[in-house]
Amino acid sequence: MADREVVLRRMYVDFNARDVDGALAVMVEGVDWPNAWEGGRAVGHEAVREYWTRQWAEIDSHVDPVGFVERPDGTVAVEVHQRATSVQTGEVLADGPVVHVYAFDDAGRVVRMDVEEPAA
Repeated sequence: MADREVVLRRMYVDFNARDVDGALAVMVEGVDWPNAWEGGRAVGHEAVREYWTRQWAEIDSHVDPVGFVERPDGTVAVEVHQRATSVQTGEVLADGPVVHVYAFDDAGRVVRMDVEEPAA
């Protein structure tokens, strides 16, 4: 779990810094990523890169991990504080907790991420 937490913390730093290559470096080429903004899924590095590029043009988002839990199925649930504002108006679109759930391959690379609502 410690290695996975280090990988995920680094990925959040890269995401917040808009370092797409750094964030993608810990994912398999065919990563399956949620398109939480537009709906659907982005599959593969280029699809995730394109999704994030579109998102960041419209939404200034910042996610800070606050807790990590390894689940019995081997996935890691990360509670994050997410703040998102409109790039054009500055309106706050989201400001609160959300859960990101990651699945890994045998080499410790991210193969899938899902978004869940935090437990009440």
